[in-house]
Amino acid sequence: MKIVIDNKIPFINGLFEPFADVVYKVGAEISHADLIDADALVTRTRTVCNAKMLEKTNVKLIASATVGLDHIDVDFCSRNNIAWTNADGCNSLTVAQYVLAALLQISLKCNLKLNETTIGIIGVGNVGKKVENICRILGMNVLLCDAPRKQNENNTSFLDIDEIVENADIITLHVPLNYDGKHKTYHLFDAKMFEILKAKILINTSRGEIVETNALKTAVINKKIDFSVIDVWENEPKPDKNLLSFVDIATPHIAGYSLEGKAAGTMMTVHSVSKFFNFGLDNWQISLPEVEQQIIIDCTDKSVVNILQNIVKSTYNIMNDSDLLKRNADDFETLRSDYRLRREFASYKIFVKNINDKQKKILNLLNFNLMES
Repeated sequence: MKIVIDNKIPFINGLFEPFADVVYKVGAEISHADLIDADALVTRTRTVCNAKMLEKTNVKLIASATVGLDHIDVDFCSRNNIAWTNADGCNSLTVAQYVLAALLQISLKCNLKLNETTIGIIGVGNVGKKVENICRILGMNVLLCDAPRKQNENNTSFLDIDEIVENADIITLHVPLNYDGKHKTYHLFDAKMFEILKAKILINTSRGEIVETNALKTAVINKKIDFSVIDVWENEPKPDKNLLSFVDIATPHIAGYSLEGKAAGTMMTVHSVSKFFNFGLDNWQISLPEVEQQIIIDCTDKSVVNILQNIVKSTYNIMNDSDLLKRNADDFETLRSDYRLRREFASYKIFVKNINDKQKKILNLLNFNLMES
């Protein structure tokens, strides 16, 4: 057997060698020639798995250690008996925590009281549901839009997108990229959408192609958008540099890049490959090291948002990632592929002093690991 693996997938080196010849390559450099005699491709989003890549190869399985599927031509795979899997939901908590870090920064920079703010969540899947939970815990008014779920579940709690953009103060995007069809999301936010948009704040952690670059740039320049948080970009890894400079928080597609999220994605991928080829690794697990850093917070005379701003900044300072990308826009792909994986909030021990019951309840609901001192 032969297995080709993206060399940026962590924890996987040496695992399949007892069962197959394994080739590790940079994802964007994996070619048709590499796959001619390969039985499986273990990949991320940087490998485009289309007819040109897969025709006349021996590939029987594509296992992607990512959530998104827009890099895989699933119709071609179905027609050619190529199985595919993805790591659905592996990093959903990490992305939701990135959104929390963004919301806290927005609250600070825009002098915004989150519990007096309406947020519209477009796309209520694995990530969107976790973002919804965080926003409700923060006391925000939450509006939900998920057209496929509304159709399939007949769920009246989901609003049409027009209702969202006309009533929300903040919009956060969590939809898959669909280029056509009834639920097309490609350029969902175009010039026409920005014309009717009430929200002055936009967060996009889904796919860059959901938002039309020039439309967003115009909206920012004309102050239609006052604050923008963009983690995903059209034309990655070469985003529009002007847009990047205008955006308030700009990061290199790393919203889901935590050690926990990566480990979960690798485990799900290994299990998929193991089950397909009967390798006996169906229950293989990764043990992560404990975080040594301790965070001490005195809660006296602090609001919950103040406490969260202190804790989150100590665990993940989103502005550090933004500043680094803005200074090194040409290094987008390197910053992404060599990203120093952060840890999820629950990995940290938070030593709290003088905490009251309301503060404790909210921090517990957000899954912080509290230690009273």
